[in-house]
Amino acid sequence: MGFVLRLLVNALALYLLTRVYGGVSFAPGADLLSVLIAALVMGIVNALVRPVLLLLSLPVNILTLGLFTLVVNGVVLWLVAAATALNVAGFGAAVIGAVVLAVISWVLDAVVRALGLEKDQ
Repeated sequence: MGFVLRLLVNALALYLLTRVYGGVSFAPGADLLSVLIAALVMGIVNALVRPVLLLLSLPVNILTLGLFTLVVNGVVLWLVAAATALNVAGFGAAVIGAVVLAVISWVLDAVVRALGLEKDQ
């Protein structure tokens, strides 16, 4: 149940991102399945690729006091866009989209916890 809930929350966050920020959108004709696939790919990339990118960028991340993580998150969003029906206007749009996506995901996670649908881990 936790995996399905997390997938749905991520899909909703991606969909809301495309509605709030114009630099990220879904391809014309994209349906619910496209949004779910993008959320699944986002989860896979976050689990497998993002830790490697963070490890490789650790010296730069230390020098920038963690701000380079925003760039890594933008790269992750850009990779997801390259593999799915998600469109990103450019690298700057990917970084801004990643920040907006983080805020939306944070709010949705708080709502899910407040409703008692998922216990704190």
